[in-house]
Amino acid sequence: MKLAGIIGHPVAHSLSPAFQSAAFEATGIDVRYELWDTPPDLLEARVLQLRGPQYLGANVTIPHKEAVFPFLDELGGQSARVGAVNTIVNREGRLYGFNTDGPGFVAALRNEPHFNPAGRSFALLGAGGAARGIAFALAEARAARVAILNRSQARAERLAADVSAVSDGVSALPAGSPLGDFDCVVNCTSVGMHGGPDPDGLPADPACFRPGTLVVDIVYIPAATPFLRAARAAGLPTLEGLPMLIYQGALAFELWTGVAAPVDTMYEAARNALAARPLR
Repeated sequence: MKLAGIIGHPVAHSLSPAFQSAAFEATGIDVRYELWDTPPDLLEARVLQLRGPQYLGANVTIPHKEAVFPFLDELGGQSARVGAVNTIVNREGRLYGFNTDGPGFVAALRNEPHFNPAGRSFALLGAGGAARGIAFALAEARAARVAILNRSQARAERLAADVSAVSDGVSALPAGSPLGDFDCVVNCTSVGMHGGPDPDGLPADPACFRPGTLVVDIVYIPAATPFLRAARAAGLPTLEGLPMLIYQGALAFELWTGVAAPVDTMYEAARNALAARPLR
């Protein structure tokens, strides 16, 4: 049996064990997926342990996505540009870091609402780690325009400048700017998240978006956030946060195994896990 797991602090809330374990079982791959709650002072030892032949690798979540860099041998995919790693792969004792968050978002767009980002315009609400991965992935997917809005204008401008180095059409807009001229608006903040600092808030008012705008929220607890409920009330198409979580996990599974991920199985396991712990 091989081992894989998720490294973070805390990690008890993670859905990854539910859907990754289901994926390994469905494909007949003998792997046990574990929760590895890792305080910062134990991070180096935990990552270096992954070099052992019994380890496939790990997912990495808050607060370690940047801190793992010094303990890896190579960076792959978008991880270096994004400045964060969410997947570590052990290849014969060498550790490779990847970031599947942004590509997972693009895969969710393409596979769920069948929304091709190429040539489309996007507004990203927020400029943190999630927005960073998504912005680079949209640029790579040939989006025509990516606008970044954040409470801190300086932070939005820094992100826009970083992405502009690899793609045209990326800019920062002042928070509160009109959003009536975009094909897709994405909430990349924690606004609306159950247990977050503003669970009942709206990052923007979908009533001001143009007809047909796709409204996406990367928050997945609750599935129907206030932002998505307001968008549906305005008659707009929506995409919930769970698809991004599943597709980034599916990409990690494929990096570890070289086997196509059973996405439907992963969805079912994640939904069952969410249903087993209803909001309180």
